Amino acid sequence: MPSFFSLQPHRSVISVAGADRVEFLQGLISNDTRKVAPDHAIWAALLTPQGRFLNDMFVADAGGDTFFVETERERAPTLAKKLKMYTLRSKVDVEDLGATLEVAVAFGDDTSSAFGIEGAVSFADPRLSRLGVRVIAPAGQAAALLSARGFTEASLAAYDALRLPLGVPDGSRDLQVEKALLLENGFDELNGVDWKKGCYMGQELTARTKYRALIRKRLFPVKLEGPLPEPGTPVHRDGEEVGEVRSGTGDRALAMLRLDAARADGTALMAGATRIVPEIPDWMHLPDPGASSG
Repeated sequence: MPSFFSLQPHRSVISVAGADRVEFLQGLISNDTRKVAPDHAIWAALLTPQGRFLNDMFVADAGGDTFFVETERERAPTLAKKLKMYTLRSKVDVEDLGATLEVAVAFGDDTSSAFGIEGAVSFADPRLSRLGVRVIAPAGQAAALLSARGFTEASLAAYDALRLPLGVPDGSRDLQVEKALLLENGFDELNGVDWKKGCYMGQELTARTKYRALIRKRLFPVKLEGPLPEPGTPVHRDGEEVGEVRSGTGDRALAMLRLDAARADGTALMAGATRIVPEIPDWMHLPDPGASSG
């Protein structure tokens, strides 16, 4: 596959700068901010105190004493406001940079030339290497910068065509705000949770869900045999609702499905008039169907 880039207009950037930036975010998000380095970004989530999803984010080293937090554009102002509320006496300054920065993803056979672009911040997607390199650049410049490095522009749908078969969620397109649990949506296997970092908001429920094996449903990649269902379309098996479709493009989508339904052989799963065929990606770890949940 040649090397492509896709602009991500639905993603934005917040800066978290200052001497206390590491400790500040450490107490709030699901991953370990001490791992952030010039050559390594992390993926994480901010949760409600009850352990439900609020925001997903990449945290990248922007140089000096600054982190870039890449998150959903539509919800970035609210997230920035929330982070500012938590600063209290910390030596941290939070700023919404959505008007001055944009996000792109380089993907394909060789993405190495997406690194080291002057004036931009680039980092390998910490979830799966197959998802390429994410690039934060000055607004209006990402396309020119990546084209100059030999990448060919592709649509957001083209990037989704890579992401969806891998079963990787994209913010609130796939995770229900104030409802979703991280472990139902791949955050464990996709490097979005650190189990040794200590307390953060929502940590107690997340840990209990893992150690008591409480997961009964998961977000799966699915093939579609029929028209693309609207997000939120219920999935049925023999007339019983067993899940719900999330984001999709073409003949691929993600769907939140009960584990027993996703594993069932021979019984059709239907979203309206469309048949849903679940797949289990190679990174996903599912419990033994015969094991006790404890």
